[in-house]
Amino acid sequence: MKYNFDEIIPRKDTNSLKYDYAKKRGLPQDLIPLWVADMDFKSPQPVIDALIEKSKHGIFGYSDSMEDYNQVLKNWFSSQYGWLIDPKWLVKTPGVVFAINMAIHAYTEEKDYTLIQEPVYYPFRDSIEKNNRKLVVNELIYTTEGTYVIDFDDFERKIRQYHVKLFILSNPHNPVGRVFTQDELIQLGNICLKHNVIVISDEIHQDFIYPGYQHTVFANINDAFAQNSITCTSPSKTFNLAGLQLSNVFIPNVDLRKKFIKALTRSGYSQPNVMGLVSCQSAYEHGQEWLTQLNHYLYENLTFTRDFLKNHLPNVHLIEPEGTYLIWIDFSSLGLSDEDIKQKMLYEAKVWLDDGTMFGQGGCGFQRINIACPRPILEQALRQIAKTFSD
Repeated sequence: MKYNFDEIIPRKDTNSLKYDYAKKRGLPQDLIPLWVADMDFKSPQPVIDALIEKSKHGIFGYSDSMEDYNQVLKNWFSSQYGWLIDPKWLVKTPGVVFAINMAIHAYTEEKDYTLIQEPVYYPFRDSIEKNNRKLVVNELIYTTEGTYVIDFDDFERKIRQYHVKLFILSNPHNPVGRVFTQDELIQLGNICLKHNVIVISDEIHQDFIYPGYQHTVFANINDAFAQNSITCTSPSKTFNLAGLQLSNVFIPNVDLRKKFIKALTRSGYSQPNVMGLVSCQSAYEHGQEWLTQLNHYLYENLTFTRDFLKNHLPNVHLIEPEGTYLIWIDFSSLGLSDEDIKQKMLYEAKVWLDDGTMFGQGGCGFQRINIACPRPILEQALRQIAKTFSD
């Protein structure tokens, strides 16, 4: 392989949220951090080169994208997903969570209900509640086979009962790792159309799909879904660019787009980060080889984790992911409370994970692990976890 993902690149003392903020949060400083969703890999070299070249110019004034940027996006989404985007649909924001907040302001009023499918990425709940909107949860069903499925009857019943205005879809789903099938998305989309519920489709993890599965862009299923949704994408997870703060949001419906832009203008945001633009264009134009090799490495990390748990922690169960580099692990059979799991993980295993309870009530007994790191780091963390929870 051209890229060496086993290379351990020191990140301490770089103002890294992942590595440098344990003390500030009152946690031990010698933790192995596998929590927040950024990767411990360098971005593709063409992206680094493009940023260096831009830095040499020395002027970082107000900037925006041009036609070449739009063409790169068109090429990427067409080649990856068969999705033919129109540049008129594009609205750029500093992040997907920011875009979701803007959508909540654009499409709902205070006290209106928005639906999410927990256990799910916790900023969804925060975005709703902190904007004085009402939350409705359509809990995903954790089956006896160890996977998650959608309760469609409950989904529609909650929409009718609470007159839901907005549905935030996580696909691929963070943290349970589902890559929803086209049939599942069609069923969700038809229910939302029937009841005039706008769909916010967070597809930020779309480039991390494991063998045997395929990501379907919700808006690409049919024109009715495209006209009733906004699609949130970003190169930030794919190419490890989160700190450069750029997301590409696609809104085919003119009226929805105008409302979104109005909310965006009210927030005071205008032009995007120039380095975000440079990195996004370079990544989508020159990053395919790197991404292909990365996905292969992540699959090997997943295989390593699966085998390790089977051999060393047989009572701890991996929820087999279909996508994302965030894996969802069930510790509930150990008979420990969530607080006990958290304390043992932090102060005995010395590994920093995301507690399942952060993702909603359905996360009780679970932990989320970020496997986007060099395998020696992953192995050391798993060994420390096994030593603690098998004693």
